[in-house]
Amino acid sequence: MRNARISRRRSVKVGLSAALLTLLLAVFAVGCGGGDDSTSDTGGSDTASSGGGGDVAVVAYSTPQQAFEEGIIPAFQDTPEGEGSSFSTSFGASGDQRRAVEAGQPADFVDFSLEPDMTSLVDEGLVAKNWNANPHKGIITDSVVVLSVRPGNPEGIKGWDDLVSGDVEIITPNPATSGGAKWNIMAAYGSQIAQGKSEKEALDFVAEIISNTSVLDDSARDSLQTFASGKGDVLIGYENEAIQAQEEGIELEYIIPDDTLLIENPAAVTEQAASPETAQAFLDYIWSDAGQQVFADYGYRPVSESVLAKNTDKFPEVPGLFTIAEFGGWATVDDKYFDDETGKVTEILRNQGAPLE
Repeated sequence: MRNARISRRRSVKVGLSAALLTLLLAVFAVGCGGGDDSTSDTGGSDTASSGGGGDVAVVAYSTPQQAFEEGIIPAFQDTPEGEGSSFSTSFGASGDQRRAVEAGQPADFVDFSLEPDMTSLVDEGLVAKNWNANPHKGIITDSVVVLSVRPGNPEGIKGWDDLVSGDVEIITPNPATSGGAKWNIMAAYGSQIAQGKSEKEALDFVAEIISNTSVLDDSARDSLQTFASGKGDVLIGYENEAIQAQEEGIELEYIIPDDTLLIENPAAVTEQAASPETAQAFLDYIWSDAGQQVFADYGYRPVSESVLAKNTDKFPEVPGLFTIAEFGGWATVDDKYFDDETGKVTEILRNQGAPLE
């Protein structure tokens, strides 16, 4: 089990008179830009470390909080490029985090659950248009949608169809607020298309899934906490969340359905970054083999083929793996299924009286 949190703080203690110490601190603040390395946010979590290598505000969706705070950030700070760097972090539902950045929350580096949140920042001029013009197309981590069940799998769940046969209580976040929920819904939808069913039949299946869902939390992390508290028979979510939950001692097993969806999580340096060089170095480190291995250690499928090849024992091949591109990509999917007014899944949520924000 990993430690609850690792924080890196580099400081110097000096015994001086109060007046001289005040003067010295003032000079030091000017030389370092006078930045305050503590932040606060609503619905998220903050961590900070002091140093002179640049201050980076990370704003991200809820799931990778531990991977960043315990793994990636400390590992980057131990590199020559990251030495002396300072980080603040904010985590929450992907859509909420994107809206917070659009409303003015400081962000140097953003990591979202899905591409439309990044595209929205591009449209607002907060992220460069060429953010995905690189070998990994802007994606820093992969995962797959899995089904987590109670130890021993008392409901005998083997795949998607078992979620709508019998009296199975489902936990999944609300697609109106959570990017992770959209991946879940499209995985369920795509599993039916993979069986040769029509779009209407696939949407009817989604409606059954939502009808059997007892709690629509705001984020994937909240849904995991709900399931861990004893609520529900099955949790639809990320493979990496299930792996991390097991390592934290949460009692669950998970099934990778034969037909499921590849999750692709984008990240970028913002246009208003206070320390763009440090933020870019941080992103470059994440794409390095070392950075990708850190994410693999936290249950994420590496986007680096070479690192993925070294972790095949942890990440088995999925026979019927499909991607969001098969449905037209997120630009099409988000509009067709999740538009606030006309989305087909939004209509299902509305008809069932589910919250839409």
